[in-house]
Amino acid sequence: MRDQFKKYIWIVNQLYTTGGITFKELAARWDESWMNDEHTKLSKRSFDDYKKSISDAFDIDIICDASRGYAYRIDPSTDLKQNAIKSWLFNSFAVNNLLQESKSLSDRVVFEEIPSGNEHLMNILKAMQKNRVLELNYKDYYDTSVRHVFVHPYCVRAFRKRWYLVGPEGEGLRVNRYALDRIISLTPTEREFAMPVDFSVEEYYKDAFGVIVDPEDFDVVDVKVKVYDLNHKRDYFRSLPIHPSQREVETCGDFSVFAYRLMPSYDFMQEIISHGEEVEILEPDYLRDEMRERVEMMLKLYK
Repeated sequence: MRDQFKKYIWIVNQLYTTGGITFKELAARWDESWMNDEHTKLSKRSFDDYKKSISDAFDIDIICDASRGYAYRIDPSTDLKQNAIKSWLFNSFAVNNLLQESKSLSDRVVFEEIPSGNEHLMNILKAMQKNRVLELNYKDYYDTSVRHVFVHPYCVRAFRKRWYLVGPEGEGLRVNRYALDRIISLTPTEREFAMPVDFSVEEYYKDAFGVIVDPEDFDVVDVKVKVYDLNHKRDYFRSLPIHPSQREVETCGDFSVFAYRLMPSYDFMQEIISHGEEVEILEPDYLRDEMRERVEMMLKLYK
């Protein structure tokens, strides 16, 4: 099964990198592939079986385009690029596949590991798949006691080297977040819950930065940030926006102004302060004042 899985990944990679390929061309590439160490032939029947298995495993459909010489390609409606979690999972499998086969690369590829909580992730994903309630013993950093809760797992989110489980503790209750590294024990139950049809993960996090979504504590506001061109900092902001709402609204010789619409939570303020003297909050005034207070407190530490 492991070898079959590798073949699925290899086939999808060929279709992505070529944009479309005939079966004859695919079979020829398989003959020369580093994966084909037993020098087997790729039969049309096997390929048809692999197409079905790829659809089942990754929800990716492979279609034959008669207008392009009967070339096989990924159905755009099931394209991995349309789904961030599918893309992340597949790419992780693909890189791991390559490293397993190319041992010489194992000490030359460095990942940013998520060090804790991973042992719970698979059980959470399985519970999400079946809409099953999870039983947790959870100890937050802000509480001295262990909480015993039943959580409806709506989604999971990775942020700053930590996984978070997101969901309410019952029907109609407030959606909470639970860091996986603070879960003492996790037990899947047989109880099912109804996933709200109007809950959208994308909409839920639209105005958030990181994992904190607290509309009771943070209003959604327009924020302007001045990024100085020290060490090409604004190029980093351009190439990797810190929030989906980011827009460059002013460009000068030695700085640019970026605008955002979001909840300026603790995580957002930590992000801005991490850029030091290269980034300055311009608006709103109360946020600028809060940043000034943080900087003054830091200055006291270094006096």
